[in-house]
Amino acid sequence: MPDKVKKTPKEESDELLTLDYNNLTEEALGNGKGLSADDFARMKQLLTDAHKEVEARYKNGELPFMDLPRDQEILKSVRKLADMARKKFENVVVLGIGGSALGTSAVFQALRPLNHNDLQSQKRAWPRLTVCENVDPEGFGALLEGLDLKTTYFNVISKSGATAETMSQFMIIYDQLQRTLGRSSIKDHLLVTTDPEKGVLRKIAVDMGFQTLPVPPGVGGRFSVLTAVGLAPLAMVGVNVTELLLGAQKAQDDARRQPQQNKAYVFAALNHLMTREKKRNILVFMPYADSLARVADWFGQLWNESLGKNVRLDGQPNLLAQTAVKALGATDQHSQLQMYMEGTEEKTVCFLGVENFRHVVPIPSIFKEHGELAYLGGHNLGELLNFERRGTARALAENGRPNLSLLLSRVSPMSIGYLLHTLEVATVVSGHLYGIDPLNQPGVELSKNFTYGLLGRDGYSAFNERFNKGLSQKKKYILK
Repeated sequence: MPDKVKKTPKEESDELLTLDYNNLTEEALGNGKGLSADDFARMKQLLTDAHKEVEARYKNGELPFMDLPRDQEILKSVRKLADMARKKFENVVVLGIGGSALGTSAVFQALRPLNHNDLQSQKRAWPRLTVCENVDPEGFGALLEGLDLKTTYFNVISKSGATAETMSQFMIIYDQLQRTLGRSSIKDHLLVTTDPEKGVLRKIAVDMGFQTLPVPPGVGGRFSVLTAVGLAPLAMVGVNVTELLLGAQKAQDDARRQPQQNKAYVFAALNHLMTREKKRNILVFMPYADSLARVADWFGQLWNESLGKNVRLDGQPNLLAQTAVKALGATDQHSQLQMYMEGTEEKTVCFLGVENFRHVVPIPSIFKEHGELAYLGGHNLGELLNFERRGTARALAENGRPNLSLLLSRVSPMSIGYLLHTLEVATVVSGHLYGIDPLNQPGVELSKNFTYGLLGRDGYSAFNERFNKGLSQKKKYILK
């Protein structure tokens, strides 16, 4: 099975992740555009203070996500489940949303073949994976129509056990399984991942004898990809989760070293300085690889939900923030780049590149008589994509537009584990730099409460009344 795959000598010697921030400097961007020598001098103190604070919080048990890469017990559990799923099922379906879905989707797309789900079973050694991360009836209805329930394993993921979207999906699947396969067979097709002790989903799972895995109580959804939330479904479809955790372990070890020498702290400090000193409050996260496109979605939740706070820990208004938005190279060179090159100047671009692609696709040396095409022959698609990334970075810099690059030597379980954990640590460090709590998300609760009120949930009638009062005041502005 994949967990026994060994790294090649080349992979052992590769640097898993490189951070290049030359294009954030005044030398690259011009005076007043980039970070100066004085800015970098101030950054040293920022890093020292942040390292001291984050280390203290970690040692005090406040950052349990940082211990996840060394959780051997959960690794044993998910590998056992992976063996079972490979033998019994053609499909694994995750029912989850937000942090219960995005990390799994990102790692799956990065580490399994992009056509994994399309391959026939004789060419595909592991089950297909579908992550149901929304409650759009068109999408979920189409899924139900196409699934053979007898060959499908469902992983229901909700830390609270009361997530409206996920629990609605669960109720529909439970009913479908009961009608199709019989009540006694439901437990053979359901895995529940939730709080280890509390919540309605935990109670249902215990009462009905469902297989369960825990979500560590102190780990929020956006930091949970290296818990059973992500590891279980990923292992079931053939991702080498042992190597994934090893990469994260290395990132954790690196992040605890001197802050000036580790990528997580420097990434956080650079973006903080660009926000504070240069008013660059938008971070465009732009992978140059189809396999990494969903990493941008995952990063968007991690960065935005963690840093989007309107009050600092000292009670003062939070006047600094950096919003992450996503793009995909080279696709969005043809749709978004014009704005980044010549639009308003509130943006920093972070490229995520791959130096060595897993596939080499040569461009044949044909049409030599046509100068507009002849230059392409003899290269390959990976070279073309990387030249486009490098050319875009240089073009932005020459136009005074700041950018930095995260570069993976290659896409592998270790490099992806390293990348994800590095960005998680960088997010917590950023919380310290902004003076906010990066682990909560109070701003999303009101939306949930209005939804509960509209659905008639007990205890939320006041939100239904509040919603309808606001609606009545706005009716005159609706065009029909």
